[in-house]
Amino acid sequence: MRILVSGGTGFIGQALCPQLAQEGHDVVVWSRQANPDVAEGVSAIQRLDELSGPDPDAVINLAGASIADGRWTEARKRLLVDSRLETTGKLVEWMRAMESPPKALISASAVGYYGEQGDRVITEDTPPTSGFTHDLCDQWENEALKAEALGVRVCLVRTGVVLDRDGGALAKMLLPFKLGTGGRLGSGEHYFPWIHRADIVGIYQWLVENEQASGAYNASAPKPVTNAEFTRALGRALKRPTLLPMPEPVLRLLFGEMSELLLVSNRMMPKRLLDEGFEFRYPELKQALHAILG
Repeated sequence: MRILVSGGTGFIGQALCPQLAQEGHDVVVWSRQANPDVAEGVSAIQRLDELSGPDPDAVINLAGASIADGRWTEARKRLLVDSRLETTGKLVEWMRAMESPPKALISASAVGYYGEQGDRVITEDTPPTSGFTHDLCDQWENEALKAEALGVRVCLVRTGVVLDRDGGALAKMLLPFKLGTGGRLGSGEHYFPWIHRADIVGIYQWLVENEQASGAYNASAPKPVTNAEFTRALGRALKRPTLLPMPEPVLRLLFGEMSELLLVSNRMMPKRLLDEGFEFRYPELKQALHAILG
């Protein structure tokens, strides 16, 4: 299968693209970088009109500015929206111009679609609450869903916090925890929808190859934990104390509106993935942290 991946040089794409290539797929990364660093067996283009050879059978859309790389000023929020809508819109317009569009578009979204949910178990049918992250994800998903009018199978991957040692949220946590200065955030009672990077890679591959899959999928481990439980588990994995909590007012002072990412509660369950037969390699946090940290 020939697969075009936008955002293939990011944290998920760096693991996904080589895995797809190893499975025998012809993988092409669409990146705005000149000469992006891609894995052996993976090719890259800067513009969609540079793509030569057979048309792709599927598109995986991972592109978008990192949501946690700066305070949410109005300019930053505009960038977060525009970077997602622009790339997704270009992909859909490119498909519209093709005689035979790709069979599938697997497009990233995020747990932020649901907003604050407290202790409620979140499935794909849970009504969202309003807020910036919901508005962002809702616009992003609706842009991708325009491809359905072209006969393209569209899957929306509402992703939790992806864990691995060399990037993402966990990499930012490791130093303070190793120094013994880690601790719960706020009350610690809010739910933390985590997933091992190997499993999010597996989910994208499964959605590409499963022709019956379409619509929204929650992409997080089937055993969510609270922030306090995650904090204790990470401390035990690193054999370090976790005695220094970060009070909610301090987080809001330091990060402004972006503190929502650290304090919102999302008890997300991957109901559709489980119902449709996807098997997680790392369903439990202790097992996942052991695999990552040794």
